[in-house]
Amino acid sequence: MEILKLVPECKDNIWGGVKLKEKYGKQTDKNPVAESWELSFHKDGPTRLENGKTLQETVTAQDLGKNCEGFPFFPMLVKLIDAKQDLSVQVHPSDSYALKNENSFGKTEMWYIVEAEEGAGIYLGFKRDVTQAEYENAIANNTLTNLLNFFEVKAGDCYFIPSGTIHAIATGCLICEIQQNSNLTYRVYDYGRRDKDGNLRELHVEKALKVTTLDKYEYTPLNLKTEQGELLGLSRYFTTTSVAVNGNTSVFADENSFKCLTVVDGKGNVDGKAVSAGDSLFVPAGYGEVKLEGEMTVIMAEVRKYYVGIDLGGTFIKGGIVDDLGNVIYQDKVPTESEFGAERVATNIANLAKALMARVGLTADDMEGIGMGVPGMIDSKAGNVIYSNNLKWQDFRIGETVEKLTGLRVKIANDANVAALGEVKFGAAKGYRDVIMLTLGTGVGGGIVAEGKLIEGNKSAGAELGHAVIVYNGEQCTCGRKGCLEAYASATALIRDTKRAMTEHKDSKMWEIGDIDNVTGKTAFDYKDSDPYANSVVDGYIEKLACGIINFANIFRPEVVLLGGGVCAQGDNLVKPLQAILDKEIFAGDLGPQVKILIAELGNSAGLLGAAALLMD
Repeated sequence: MEILKLVPECKDNIWGGVKLKEKYGKQTDKNPVAESWELSFHKDGPTRLENGKTLQETVTAQDLGKNCEGFPFFPMLVKLIDAKQDLSVQVHPSDSYALKNENSFGKTEMWYIVEAEEGAGIYLGFKRDVTQAEYENAIANNTLTNLLNFFEVKAGDCYFIPSGTIHAIATGCLICEIQQNSNLTYRVYDYGRRDKDGNLRELHVEKALKVTTLDKYEYTPLNLKTEQGELLGLSRYFTTTSVAVNGNTSVFADENSFKCLTVVDGKGNVDGKAVSAGDSLFVPAGYGEVKLEGEMTVIMAEVRKYYVGIDLGGTFIKGGIVDDLGNVIYQDKVPTESEFGAERVATNIANLAKALMARVGLTADDMEGIGMGVPGMIDSKAGNVIYSNNLKWQDFRIGETVEKLTGLRVKIANDANVAALGEVKFGAAKGYRDVIMLTLGTGVGGGIVAEGKLIEGNKSAGAELGHAVIVYNGEQCTCGRKGCLEAYASATALIRDTKRAMTEHKDSKMWEIGDIDNVTGKTAFDYKDSDPYANSVVDGYIEKLACGIINFANIFRPEVVLLGGGVCAQGDNLVKPLQAILDKEIFAGDLGPQVKILIAELGNSAGLLGAAALLMD
């Protein structure tokens, strides 16, 4: 694998200038140079390499990455555009219209403003809702621009332009455009301009009238960041990020997608290759870490997949837009309102999913689906909540209901199972394929992942690890049995035993906290080194928890036992004694594969990420 420097195809449209040639180093005999197609597999201008071969005939499917496999052709096209004159007012059709009428895909695009002369701007969308008649009359009377927004722009601004949005680049803008791999444009108005042969340039008014969105256009910057930089635009065809390089930084090319790096300002090095403004590089999928050095701004284009993750709780529904790398792009929550019935909750989930997508500029066509973690006994294959005490539901097909409300495919699973999957896919157990997770909260939740897949049992009703009996006829459990792990290893049980110790021993130092109602799951741990009664509570808690862990380790022999919940804030005070007992008592001792005990690290994000992971391969 190597990083490839790209040699663009240049275009000499009549509205173009000379900056791309004189300032950005484009080697071409064409004049003017209106566009340079930096990354293109399109027949109208394929990108080449320094050896003269096209990029398309050089790279493999593996170089493009797994996320490109579902497309019938290469998904994106990256350009630099120099507008010395106004471009035509135009609109691009949606995929559905273009496939039906043009045997082509449509075009969604985004513009990053590289340079802007004083007063330069763009036309984008209507100022207000307009009627079809108003639109037609404005075209006929050459007054169309009076209906459009004009945004004065500056370097660093970014605008996302969905298909169907009327637009035009005005004089004085130099733009980096990332778009679908399509060259389909409907011109609506061209200022009476003539082509090189003196003929009026062709318009496509009849088609444009059928595809243009007539609603008022609202401009909302993303204002979202990931570890790699500032997100500029999201769609199923391209994801773009502005990477600011001030000294040293890096990006990571995973196996799911290639990266196109276009330097729009400054200069530096990309893995040792000298680059300056105007240069573009292709980084193959799976390349790994790419080191960036210097002082420059890089626009990074790649193909990512997007999911809605839903963590359904009794009080709030938490939701987030998650990408295939485990980035929670944006999240929000709404009240559950289960008191108004299951249908209301499903409607709230659907409305939250739609609002999340709208906030980041994604449509249903851009999404892989909705994953949901739901409390209770869940038939995940049927998308059915068999029983949920928290929500007071019985036999509710929430998956099917939300699918109908959103048009997206939906997968659901028990919330504890989902949290386990999240930690395996993106958290503390990333890289492991056989994992047991125990969540130590009000109860003890369980999750089993084997060979990277959730093990849920018949109709997904299994993995209730907290209800394995470790003391016959022992403490009463909320499930109705006695002696369950939950009755000894939950935070509730730890608080109960701490209160018992304090009640039985009035000389305990734990009384320094004041009233017994002030006891928490950390009280005994706080005093274990100075109070023998607190130490006894901690030892008993660890002993019982270790018993359950050893049972599961012997049955499943996982690589990792993962612990989550508030009790895990104790860190090594909890893990080290548990690990010592496990190492000593596990079947066959050190003759068999060893089992690590780790603390979960995703916290409140585990549910969102695990829910999204239900839809990932």
